[in-house]
Formats: sequence, C-alpha cells, structure tokens
Amino acid sequence: MFALNFYPELYADALMRGRKSATIRLGDKSDKYKSGQIVWITVGRRYQVRQKLFTAVIDDVIVKNVGNLSMMEVEKENLEFRSAEDVMTLLTRIYDRVVTPLETVTIISFSPVREASKEEFEEIFERWV
Repeated sequence: MFALNFYPELYADALMRGRKSATIRLGDKSDKYKSGQIVWITVGRRYQVRQKLFTAVIDDVIVKNVGNLSMMEVEKENLEFRSAEDVMTLLTRIYDRVVTPLETVTIISFSPVREASKEEFEEIFERWV
C-alpha cells in the first residue's frame, strides 16, 4: 500500500472538504504511482505520526516541467495559486531548495474511495442481482 502524504497545516482542511484532488510532486514519480492504484491519503510531518484521512484511487499521473504547468493543473495544487511560479515557490519551501521552471514534476490526480457499510453493501448487492 502506498500513501500520498500532505502537511496538515497546508492541506488537511482542503482534503477533508474535497477541495483538493491532486498533488504536484518534485521529480518523476510515474514509476511509483500509476493510474488505478489505490493509496492512502495521509497528513503528518516526515518521521512523525501520520493520520490516514481516506483511501483514494489514482486517476491520472502526468510528468512535465514545472514551467509548463497549465492553469488547471496549478489550481488543482491549490485553488489560490495563479501561476507556475506559485507552485515553484511552494515546492522550494517544501523541498528546501530552489525549484526552477525546467525541473520535472509529477501531477497526481486522485478521487476518494467511499467505503460502504455492511447495510449499504447489501442494498447495492440486491440491486445488482
């Protein structure tokens, strides 16, 4: 099982409210994350306890230079961002080094997986048979 971890002070609220459905990570992560893969969405600091928020399915994995991000991709990272420069500033802060427009990033889009209760499952199953 893989996890996509987020800093709680930056993203916990947006994740829980369903306002964040993608993340932009520095480097090519296409070997690690694949479309259709199930992951945990977690929040917490590196080397500390993390909290699982929900399970998600990866919808899409796109690799490109950070300077070539579209406005839609920028907004998926953060609704308040308006440019690739905003993403570079964030990545510079997170990775503690200067991120330039020519650097490779991976855009990972995901959707929450709703887990049905036993009663919900039985109701759904009855409709199919």
